[in-house]
Amino acid sequence: MKTIKDFDFKNKKALVRVDFNVPQDENLNVTDNTRIVAVKPTVDKILADGGSVILMTHLGRPKGEVNDKYSLKHILSEVSKVLGQDVKFVEESVGEKAEQAAAELQAGEILLLENLRFHNEEEKGDEAFAEKLSKLGDAYVNDAFGTAHRAHASTAVIAQFFPSTKFFGLLMEKELIAIDRVLKSGEKPVTAILGGSKVSTKITIIENILPAVDNLIIGGGMSFTFIKALGGKIGKSIVEDDKLSLALEILEKAKQHNVEVYLPTDVVIADDFNNEANRKECSIMEIPEDWQGLDAGPKSREIFNDVLLNSKTILWNGPIGVFEMSNFAAGTIALGESIAEATKLGAFSLVGGGDSVAFVKQFGYSDKVSYVSTGGGAMLESLEGLELPGVAAINK
Repeated sequence: MKTIKDFDFKNKKALVRVDFNVPQDENLNVTDNTRIVAVKPTVDKILADGGSVILMTHLGRPKGEVNDKYSLKHILSEVSKVLGQDVKFVEESVGEKAEQAAAELQAGEILLLENLRFHNEEEKGDEAFAEKLSKLGDAYVNDAFGTAHRAHASTAVIAQFFPSTKFFGLLMEKELIAIDRVLKSGEKPVTAILGGSKVSTKITIIENILPAVDNLIIGGGMSFTFIKALGGKIGKSIVEDDKLSLALEILEKAKQHNVEVYLPTDVVIADDFNNEANRKECSIMEIPEDWQGLDAGPKSREIFNDVLLNSKTILWNGPIGVFEMSNFAAGTIALGESIAEATKLGAFSLVGGGDSVAFVKQFGYSDKVSYVSTGGGAMLESLEGLELPGVAAINK
């Protein structure tokens, strides 16, 4: 893996693709700076070598048009604060102003280019646009795992203009190593937890990870498709009726790979989809007609806990209950506790995918697991076994 550790950036301008697509409040203040913090080690290394850094990123979906709401000037103060120095800003990503700002950049300085997606050419993967960007720096660094699954000008196409000076940043390296530990080099037993609402969104992940895992815990809304396929009564619980035979096929494939599959055995059910609904516990195979399962029950939590405490490598993608509602969060909290405990005992735990990441941040588990992925879609495509365009471009 070609990383920035393999290069001395002294007197070099490093063009660094980052993912600063950060959430903002109504006054456009950054509300979560995780993605900015994540690239600081890469920036620090380049500056310590005696180089300078030109940051390029997108923010939101301006659809190829200049839109003040999506200007990176609104996040500049947060970027400067996190990176520990005043970051310069130019209101272009390509063009005369951008070229002049890049040319004037001194060793030890950082420049932030304007939103790449103010240009349609970025998302189209336009080669001429990528070439214009490439003229701003001496080396190209991709540290934007969150966009590595997109074949955009700044994430994949640009690398060809740096045949011998293209590298992964330290965040990208961490992400790729974490995924490799789950799919290839992880210490056994390996346990994957897949939650969320739909089997259909996780089919290719399940098929790709079966040869790599020893245990598969299936929870959340998607578990009801499996339970119904096995003959259970699921009441009004969420289900994909057109995926029942697929669920049985997955269970059969798991058997062929000697993978132990764990489905919830009991559930917390409600008579309506809201936090104040009446609720009780029952067997997942016997949910009454007008009730729906919204969380894993206490027996299921115990079973999952035993599996996780005996695991050496853990992948968690998707909650196992509707944790956004406090009365149905206990199952996912218990799962978080089990993973934290297993991690403390020496297991490697990787959390990835939007809702799981939201959960660990909201409930304070970020520091209790080994690694929290910064890329939802990119992480999922990696788990599906796809080579990401942003990764392939550096490896060429």
